[in-house]
Amino acid sequence: MSTTLIVIAAIVVVLLVLITVNYYRMKNAEPVKNSKKIVTITKKNMKLALKKDVLLVDFWAPWCNPCKIIAPTLNEIAENETDIVIGKVNVDHNQDLAKKFKVRNIPTMVIFKNGVEVGRIVGVKTKRAILKQVRTSIAG
Repeated sequence: MSTTLIVIAAIVVVLLVLITVNYYRMKNAEPVKNSKKIVTITKKNMKLALKKDVLLVDFWAPWCNPCKIIAPTLNEIAENETDIVIGKVNVDHNQDLAKKFKVRNIPTMVIFKNGVEVGRIVGVKTKRAILKQVRTSIAG
């Protein structure tokens, strides 16, 4: 066997070990606690929440690893952006809302302006990308 193949095999083994370790760390990670400024949305208070000027609703589930990853970013946006209200819908407990808003994947963030959907973000995005999408959606 050549030295190149041995090096490539060693790199592949190291990468597999790192992926496995990170998978189990993420799987067992505690959910991030929501900021006090984040509104928990249910079927009962959805109409009231939609009365906000700009509402970013995160559809999530406790078992969803990408949802755990995006949670700190949403907490930061809720704390720092006074013109955007962040709401969270647990799709396990509110399947009717997920169906109503045609949420097929989580995390999905739906942007509302004065109660009307104006944009949608699917998957994990950076704070900058989320804010850019929200600003673009409410502007146009």
